[in-house]
Amino acid sequence: MDNFSYNEKTNLSAMVTAQPELLLTLSHFGIPMGFGDKTIKQVCIDHNVDAQFFLLICQVYSNDAYLPSQSTIMSTPMDGLVPYLLRSHDYYLNRRLPHIGQHLEKIASLLPERAGKAIKRFFNAYVDEVREHFEREEITVYPHISHLLNRDNSDSFTIKSYLDTHDNLEDKLSDLVQIIFKYLPAGDDDAIDMIFDILQLSHDLRKHSLIEDKILGPYVKQLEKTTKS
Repeated sequence: MDNFSYNEKTNLSAMVTAQPELLLTLSHFGIPMGFGDKTIKQVCIDHNVDAQFFLLICQVYSNDAYLPSQSTIMSTPMDGLVPYLLRSHDYYLNRRLPHIGQHLEKIASLLPERAGKAIKRFFNAYVDEVREHFEREEITVYPHISHLLNRDNSDSFTIKSYLDTHDNLEDKLSDLVQIIFKYLPAGDDDAIDMIFDILQLSHDLRKHSLIEDKILGPYVKQLEKTTKS
């Protein structure tokens, strides 16, 4: 079904070495580097993360085709889900996007003024869109989860209404890369790092969306169903 063969006894360093993309998830869990040869369970205990939840996120993140069953989702402790998503938002807005923005400023300065301004305008509009997207989740979805956990389903919000209009943040990053390719002067090796960063961010945002679609959505739908019964 999939190639995810890790468990709580696996050394975290071994899992990340075998699947380097999982390194990006560690900051979302609040797990810093320096875990040595500790097992996943030991590292999770050290940082107050449920190991079962950690492994579920890693499995969804590492395999696009993996779809956890409803029973798997509801039997997994979900206390860490909203904190995980909030740390993800902070990582994108306060670390990755500013880092790319610094690269972009340098590249834009090498382009004709009109092209440089157009690229910066496109990127700034994208950052605003990402911020609005995250704020909408933090204002509507996460409080809704809190209400449901308190057996309160009095608000009119439903997770289905949100998921039906859930846009993919990574699509416009692909457009940005194409614009950069179009205007970038020959011989600018500095742009390689920036383009790699953009593509990496696009990949990570797609995984973020998968976690929302495959874990957050089914989990909240079940909470809504349980609260109404």
